[in-house]
Amino acid sequence: MLSKINEKIKEGFTLVEILIVVVIIGILAAIAIPTYFNYVEKAYASDAQTQIKTIFEECKIWRATHSDFPADVQEMIDENSSNISQSTLLKWQFEIDLQQSSENSSGVEGSIVATSTEEMPGGADEKVCFDVATSSWTGFGTSVECAN
Repeated sequence: MLSKINEKIKEGFTLVEILIVVVIIGILAAIAIPTYFNYVEKAYASDAQTQIKTIFEECKIWRATHSDFPADVQEMIDENSSNISQSTLLKWQFEIDLQQSSENSSGVEGSIVATSTEEMPGGADEKVCFDVATSSWTGFGTSVECAN
């Protein structure tokens, strides 16, 4: 009996055994790859959210010194009121649409939108939106529209 096992080991794997392993690997890949891409997209959106929060705080400081909100990020950069890195500006284009408001506790309404550029590994024209009045975020995707 021991000699039969030794002979089987020396022969190698059968085609059926190899196919079963390939099918199992394929099933695992079909589950893992979309999950991985989902995590990558969330990481890109998180990067944009961090930058938008920074821009919003800089806009509030800007309003305190200029009595109005900046028209865009470049205006703040030109007056050394923003610390956004050049690498971030290559990946994201930011739109600021803020107004003073007496309707909510923060006194501000509007939105800040980050739109990815061609330099973004996750693809161009992906948007992350921050609604200031409700402090809500809308996600990463080309179909995202920001409510004002």
